[in-house]
Amino acid sequence: MKKDILMKELTDQEASIVLSVQNLTVLVNDSPLINNISFSIRGGEIFALVGESGSGKSLTSLAIMRLLPEALRVTSGTILLDQQDLFQMPEFQMQKVRGKQIAMIFQEPMTSLNPVMKVGEQVAEVLRVHLKLSGSNAKNKVISLFDEVGIPEAKTRYDWYPHQLSGGQKQRVMIAMALACEPDVLIADEPTTALDVTIQAQVLKLLKEIRDKRGLSILFITHDMAVVNEMADHVAVMKQGEIVEQAEKHEFFRNPQHPYTQKLLKDAIPSHSFKPEIDSKTLLQLTDLKVHFPIKKGLFQRTVGYVKAVDGVTLEIKKGQTLALVGESGSGKSTIGQAILKLVDSTSGSVCFSNIPKKGGEDQTENPLEQSIDLTHLTEKQMKPFRKKVQVIFQDPFSALNPRMTIDEIIREGMVSLHVGSGNKVDQDQRIEELLEQVGLLPEHKKRYPHEFSGGQRQRIGIARALAVEPELIICDEPTSALDVTVRAQVLSLLEDLQQKYQLSFLFITHDLSIIPAIAHQVAVMKEGKIVEQGSVEQVMHSPKHDYTKALLSSAPKIFSDFI
Repeated sequence: MKKDILMKELTDQEASIVLSVQNLTVLVNDSPLINNISFSIRGGEIFALVGESGSGKSLTSLAIMRLLPEALRVTSGTILLDQQDLFQMPEFQMQKVRGKQIAMIFQEPMTSLNPVMKVGEQVAEVLRVHLKLSGSNAKNKVISLFDEVGIPEAKTRYDWYPHQLSGGQKQRVMIAMALACEPDVLIADEPTTALDVTIQAQVLKLLKEIRDKRGLSILFITHDMAVVNEMADHVAVMKQGEIVEQAEKHEFFRNPQHPYTQKLLKDAIPSHSFKPEIDSKTLLQLTDLKVHFPIKKGLFQRTVGYVKAVDGVTLEIKKGQTLALVGESGSGKSTIGQAILKLVDSTSGSVCFSNIPKKGGEDQTENPLEQSIDLTHLTEKQMKPFRKKVQVIFQDPFSALNPRMTIDEIIREGMVSLHVGSGNKVDQDQRIEELLEQVGLLPEHKKRYPHEFSGGQRQRIGIARALAVEPELIICDEPTSALDVTVRAQVLSLLEDLQQKYQLSFLFITHDLSIIPAIAHQVAVMKEGKIVEQGSVEQVMHSPKHDYTKALLSSAPKIFSDFI
């Protein structure tokens, strides 16, 4: 009798499994990129696949969808979707499975959507192919989907193009497209990585609501442990193509077994200590800075109004300290960085840079600059001496480096154009090797191209390029948003070490509130072009006064781990 009950329980468990990956191995040449991994996802379950960049998470999703590049080979394993072996299906049959039974949301919605096609038509195309809907039936279904995923004015936005939507709205379009044919399994590959905390919270809530409403199974791929804690029922950790640990979520956070899992959790837990403020001189002072972009309409392109990207901002950045500038996408954070660099024209206000003597004596420039000078009134020729004093590290390490230049050419370019250091090529080579070592790379890396490096390594190259011209202020525009937790921790540690060594000042633009205690001395919170709150990290993070700051802090996913 007991044996019959046990057999029935096992049969019921097998019946509830919607997707099963068994002993999957993927090779490039003879090297395994995915090595004998197995996991199962049950009906209505959110299964989180976690790991660093390059661990094999996205490759696993592509293998499930049978979208692997031709250079990669599946040498063993089976993938069962509702007991159907996907690897045994002919391609024409697999085309019917994709989108209808199993769908995918990609990480970057901008590159996933066709820029010259209306978003409504892109979703309607899925309905025409799989459900044979046409005309008004397809359009009405798309509008209904847009309503379901929370796109405002769905009927109007049907005819919008991707560039007219915000990042969060584009991701909602991708979710609507994935849900169009009511699939059994949804693969979400880093769907919130580039989104700010409030939009991320909305998308995560939406996915959970859809799961509950439709009984959908979700394979959620991420490197963000806080998101895992928010979303997952079950967790698997990947490292170098292997699954090193699997567990139910609460057990995973309470008692992680593998050393790699423990390291991921430690790196993901935000710092609880705050950086003490240092009494130092003001290096950069913004006073009532405004950047207004004209709105032009009509045949003669008359100005009918203005977009107030930056609207009366006053800030100061002190020597050797970090100011974190926080806010949602579109709040004007990056525009402030561009205004400091004179990459956009400021409408009014001042950007005053102070010429603070370096340690060991006075500033030894050939033409000593004034003690404090307003950058907004300088011509490009007058601005050039300041180009080496203010540098920038960009958000995307993949597009920030010229793919046709070697690493030494990328770093040397600024040194030559701004006349920094020796003009002798041997001396420059020595300086480049020193810079690479400072950012944790090897001197022999200098003759490689950007595509030969990981995202974290490319960001280190971006930091080396900024350091090459010996700046006093570095504008960091979301430099860690595309990085996984361990690489993020390494980059933040590197920036802190460089700050202490060279007395660098940072304007750190971010929407990731968890990293602020580890990097900043002061915080300014920005909304709709204005600073709504600023103060010390401890004051803003622990005792926020403005409702918007409170909303940002409450929207950020959190980790609760007994292990730490």
